[in-house]
Amino acid sequence: MYSFAQRLDTKVFDEPLYAYYLRNSNAKAYHPGAKDILATMENDGNSVVDMMLKSNEKPVLFFKNMSHHLLNLDYSFMKQMTNVILTRDPLEMLPSFAKVIENPSLDDVGYKLHVDLIAYFETHQIKYVVLDGKNLLLNPEGVLRQLCEKIDIPFDHAMLSWAPSKREEDGIWEKYWYKSVHESSGFGVYESKSEIFPKHLNPLLLQCQSYYEQLKALALS
Repeated sequence: MYSFAQRLDTKVFDEPLYAYYLRNSNAKAYHPGAKDILATMENDGNSVVDMMLKSNEKPVLFFKNMSHHLLNLDYSFMKQMTNVILTRDPLEMLPSFAKVIENPSLDDVGYKLHVDLIAYFETHQIKYVVLDGKNLLLNPEGVLRQLCEKIDIPFDHAMLSWAPSKREEDGIWEKYWYKSVHESSGFGVYESKSEIFPKHLNPLLLQCQSYYEQLKALALS
């Protein structure tokens, strides 16, 4: 989201379906800031989808959504979108996620839901692109150039860096989740995690790995 926000032709939206998801799941009991999110954002998922389809502020609109936020929605609206799936090795992603939500479930972290989305896209002939976080860090310009070509927009060098700060588009949950990106000024150098993997996440890791391997095989490099 921060990369696309640097483009002058682009407006970004940070997780517009978050309140809808919280309203319609038990996640409101364990997501930090849930009450504020529900009180300040649109709770009706169909209204959010309508907003996404009708927005026209800039030539490029970037909606950062989470796969679990699509809970029970009709996926057909995605035929009118350019769909990009971002994934990350669960060995690295799960410990980071668990610093905010200590005991996440398979649905919380999205790997199976991403694979299910791809099955839907392929069944309905909907184009999609998969990005892997490691590949993006190893070759940010190369991967972003490929991405821009596949989604039919020109590559912009501005996507490679930004000022370390918050953005006005950040959701009110930024104080729980965005510390690292607020301190960043671009895509960092990839480094393997040195922390010991938390034992309580091992069962979830086993659930995620086969789905991640499917996603990794489709990712731009």
